[in-house]
Amino acid sequence: MTDLGKRTPYFRNSYTPECLGRRRADVCSRLGNGHFVVLAGNTTTGAFDYFRQFNDFYYLTGIEVPHAYLSLDTTTGNSTLYLPNLDAKMERSEGAMLSVEDAELVKQLTAVTWVNDRNSLKADMQEHGCVAVSRLYGEGAQVCQDVVRHQIHAYADDPIRDFTSTAEPLECVAKDWGVEVNNASDVADVLTSLRANKDAEEQNWMRIAGDLTAEAVMQAMCSTEPGVKESDLAATASMVFSVNGALGPGYRAIVAAGENIWNAHYFRNNKTLVSGEHVLMDFAPDVHYYTSDIGRVWPVNGTYDDLHRELYGYIVEYHKVLKRHIKPDLMPAVVMENAAEEMKDLIDRWSWSEEAFKAGAVEALSFKGHLSHMVGMAVHDFGDYHDRPLVPGCVFALDPQMWIPSHRIYIRVEDTVCVTEDGIETYTERCPIDLDDVEDLMKSDGMLKYCPRLDYSKHS
Repeated sequence: MTDLGKRTPYFRNSYTPECLGRRRADVCSRLGNGHFVVLAGNTTTGAFDYFRQFNDFYYLTGIEVPHAYLSLDTTTGNSTLYLPNLDAKMERSEGAMLSVEDAELVKQLTAVTWVNDRNSLKADMQEHGCVAVSRLYGEGAQVCQDVVRHQIHAYADDPIRDFTSTAEPLECVAKDWGVEVNNASDVADVLTSLRANKDAEEQNWMRIAGDLTAEAVMQAMCSTEPGVKESDLAATASMVFSVNGALGPGYRAIVAAGENIWNAHYFRNNKTLVSGEHVLMDFAPDVHYYTSDIGRVWPVNGTYDDLHRELYGYIVEYHKVLKRHIKPDLMPAVVMENAAEEMKDLIDRWSWSEEAFKAGAVEALSFKGHLSHMVGMAVHDFGDYHDRPLVPGCVFALDPQMWIPSHRIYIRVEDTVCVTEDGIETYTERCPIDLDDVEDLMKSDGMLKYCPRLDYSKHS
């Protein structure tokens, strides 16, 4: 017999029980009476990797247990977690994990009504006769809905493999058990709507993630010099993430030098940095299931050339203007229009070395994506905010960009911002954007200097 009193099952404590209960109550309220909602958590992968729960499941439960399920009875408001039984052999190897034997503790941590064995899910579903599921694909580590859409596209051309959504196995089993499946789109819409505006506990983790993102990129700046590789800067940032308690990266690192900058989502990171080139970096951690987004461009040799002082300097100014115009109750399109109007005078006053560069600056004012995607549990988070006035708690990437196709030049500077009662809070604020400030920062040694480099040439 296992002595439960000597076990300390792991629980991350990202949210208070009151917060989790409030979110589940919001789902029930928005769906209305008469629904029995079932959500499936993530599964093990079969690899020696770190288990990461699906975002929507974690958002409602805070539970990091593989093969778990959650049900919500929208009529009574009751919630039930279905957990595996205690596996003493596994726990001796990997440590204690929450199980159905920890029911009272789980209820205290999550404020769910019941904690049951997974085998009782069938009877509960059959008792209700109808189940509502979410057809949103589960977001595990470094996954967002945009990535899933690319995955679906890739599978469409594969003659052997079929794409399977997260909900399909649940729907198939429900039908086998004689349970009707309906209202799936409503569940997805509600989850999307709830996650669109971050509550106070989410904003806290995003504030930490943003600050950690800024520190990581600053360390990369200080570690930049000719001869290091793009991957070295990604490794430097990853080290900062790790020692500060992040789960890992929120998405794959973009560290693009020289001509690689033209590919906006470049990821190979295998180029050696050369003096005279510049680096674009976009990389953020996964902190308590929340990430951030950032974009900075800096010189490999520590000094911006005239071209980047002209083009990157312009986009930095545009970035500042956009920040000043973001206010609650304004439509995003109005923010863009107001900022563009102010920028027209700056374009006329700016010193342009080529007409193509001025044309690119003018064209950038009509680009609709500078107020970019939402950010949260996924880097491209649930929902869209462009069709309604901005509200406090709306978090998105502020990402003014400019393209000069004739020269294959791509410029951007990105921060993660949260709309507040009177403006915005910039979560990645600590990482400098002003060119002189970046050059001053790069005079300091970065942590990469202290990392040993082994000589493998003798094995070649």
